[in-house]
Order: sequence, then C-alpha cells, then structure tokens
Amino acid sequence: MPTARGSISRMLALSISLAGLAATPAIAAINPDDAARVFDEAKVICNRDAGALWGHTLCGPMLLVDPADRSAVANQADAGGVLKASGPVFIGVLPPSEIMANTSIQWSGTRWSEILWPLPENTEKRHVMIAHESFHRIQPDLKMVLHEGDNRHLDTLEGRYLLQLEWRALAKALNATTSADRKVAIGDALLFRSERYRIFPNAAEGEGALESNEGVAEYTGVRLGLPTPKARISYAIGDLSAFVEVPSFVRSFAYATGPAYGLMLDQADPDWRRKLASGQRLDQLLSAALKLPSPAFATLKAREAIYDDGTLRTHEVKREQAKIAHMAALKAKLVDGPVLTLPLKHSNYQFNPQTLQPLGDLGIVYPTMRLTDEWGALDVDGDALVNQEKKVANVSAAGFDPSKLKGAGWSLTLNKGWIVVPGTRKGDVIVQKVEDPGH
Repeated sequence: MPTARGSISRMLALSISLAGLAATPAIAAINPDDAARVFDEAKVICNRDAGALWGHTLCGPMLLVDPADRSAVANQADAGGVLKASGPVFIGVLPPSEIMANTSIQWSGTRWSEILWPLPENTEKRHVMIAHESFHRIQPDLKMVLHEGDNRHLDTLEGRYLLQLEWRALAKALNATTSADRKVAIGDALLFRSERYRIFPNAAEGEGALESNEGVAEYTGVRLGLPTPKARISYAIGDLSAFVEVPSFVRSFAYATGPAYGLMLDQADPDWRRKLASGQRLDQLLSAALKLPSPAFATLKAREAIYDDGTLRTHEVKREQAKIAHMAALKAKLVDGPVLTLPLKHSNYQFNPQTLQPLGDLGIVYPTMRLTDEWGALDVDGDALVNQEKKVANVSAAGFDPSKLKGAGWSLTLNKGWIVVPGTRKGDVIVQKVEDPGH
C-alpha cells in the first residue's frame, strides 16, 4: 500500500460499461513507452534476486493505473482478455468496481501488483515501491496473507512518544559503527517498545500483524529494490525520519520499522524469514538472535533522556491538545449530528493510510477514501467514519441533497435495488435494499 514516499492521488470514476471494456481497447493516458521502462526495471529487480530472498520470484503480472481516469497499462495479458496488446504492453481501463491503490489485486482472472501512476521520479523510491508491491502479489503463495491489527494506541500521546523514541534508537543502531554500540541501541529500541506494550496490552498483537504485512513488504522493497547494503541502510534510516511527518502513525509506522528490523535481522540471523511462520514478531526475532536480556524498565527514564531533551514530549503534548479539539469536532460531525449510514458487508477500500484518525471506540475517520460495497460506491473528500465492529460507515448528512446523492464532502453512487431512507433520528438517512422493510 502507499507509503510516505508515495501517497494515493485523487480518484475519479470513469463512466464506462463493463461490456464496453471487454469490446473496446482504451487509449492509455499512461505513455506505453514509459510504462515499458518501468516493467523493464521490475524485471531487472526480480532477476537480480532470482527468488533467493523468499524462495519465490517477484517476477509476475504488473498493472500501472492512472487514478485520474482509471486507464491501465500491464506487462502481460489478463486471463479474462480485457486488456488489448499495444506493442510490448497491454492497455485497458480498470473498472470502477476495483480499487485503485499501491497494492495487489485479483482482477480479470489474474493477480496483479497494482501501482498508481505516476511512479516516483527518484530511482531509489521507485525501485523500492516496485519490489514492495511485487511482494504483496506473492504473499498468498508464501502463506503470508495476514489480518492487520488495531493500532489506535499509536494515536495517543504515550503511544506516539514511545514509538518515536524507538525510531530514534533504531536509527542509532543502524548508524552504529561497532556491534557493541548497535546492540546497546537495539536494546533501547526494544525497551521503548516493551514499555508501549506494557501500557497498551493489545498493542503487541496489532503492531506485530501490520509489521508482518506492510513492514515485511517494505523491508523487501528496500532489500531487493536497492543493490547495495550501504544504500539499504541509508534508505531505512531515511524512513525512520520521514514517517515522523505523516499525520498518523496508526497504519504507517510499519513502513518505518519493517526495513530497520529486517536489515538488522539479516545481520543477526540470516534465517529469520523462515521463522515468521511461527508467529513471532520482528522485535522478538531480533531480541532472540542477539540474546538480549529482558527489558530493564527501571532504566527507562535514563535511557529516554538519551533520545529526547524534552522537545519531543513538549511537541507531542501540544499535538495531543489539538487532537482532542479535532476529535470533538469529528464526533459532532460524524456521530452526534445527522449522518448517512451505510452497511458494510463486502467492502473494498481505497484510501491514504497516512491520514487515518482513530475516534476512540467509535471507529476510524478516513479524511478521503473510496468505499465500495454491494450497495454501490461512496467517494469521500471530507471525512467518513468506519466502525468495523458494527459494520457501518457514516458521513455527515448535513446539507444532503437526495436528488444528487451528495453531501458536504462526499458523493454516493447506488446500485440498482438500493435506496436512501430516513433513519431513526431526525435528519439521519440510511442506505438499504429496496425490499428491506426495516425502515
């Protein structure tokens, strides 16, 4: 999925029937020659590895998609025959039913590495992205398709603070010139992480799940996308500082920790990747490989002072105060005020993971997203609240125009057989099936 080095662009649906897609080749907005060069770069990366890292080649179907018009260029034909040959590439249009994101998708009988166009101009960033998304495509073959955990604690004051201390210690470890200094810094990183897990009992499971998915994918991107150990270390250190700037760590943190832990595990235990199947987290694997003692919580304040002179905590306290006010405004807009509620059953999401805002037990706020389900599609550029436990999504119904199915910051496209009806509270509306007598 997207990282701080390449977030999702704006998304527009294209009005074209699926029948038309099958019959008429698209005129690719993506220059086929430029796409072919990307495919050549991907081939160099996967051939250089030759399947050594994971025991499985990263070479395979790749689909480049322009989010402005959904035009697509692929490196091979699709099993369903929708894409049409155009020189060395294949062109078409990705239907509105499919998500547009840096990820892997199953479409038209083929599993693809999907990458949004344009790719980064910087060669290192582009190659890391190519290898990252190629890994996502082979995850099912590696039996590494994982459920991503709930990491809302990383939007709290202490959760964010301890994570950034861990990042600083990891950067120090990566920069270390001796194995002794590296081991001390790794011990500090694991101390800060252990304190986070002590404060938030469910944090270990949630963080471990995301690191085993996006963290390992980003490690793969760095390890295979870059040709030298020096370049990999430099890139991993850059990630540990770059992700400090993203609005939320909830789903982005693993892009920073994954390469750091993975590269240090390469040195400490070259066989570590085979041990992922045991369910051990990256931090557990590194601690075991280095035979580190249990965290000494009594030393926490002293070790903390090495990485923060007080300015980091001051910054995080100010951020927390601003966040509390912002959360109150979001609750007023998406919970207390009139809302449009949509049921979630077979949902696909398209979003920027760096912007998500937890709203306590009420769910996660997506400032921008495209949400599809059996009822149709919701396009949001002004906040939506998703509650996975209740299987519903809310947007503000203030200013809702039933004739256009639009509200403040969102628009709705309904499939046949679905309607909008009044909710139980004044001003609320609900999407439901026509034959549903519930309201």
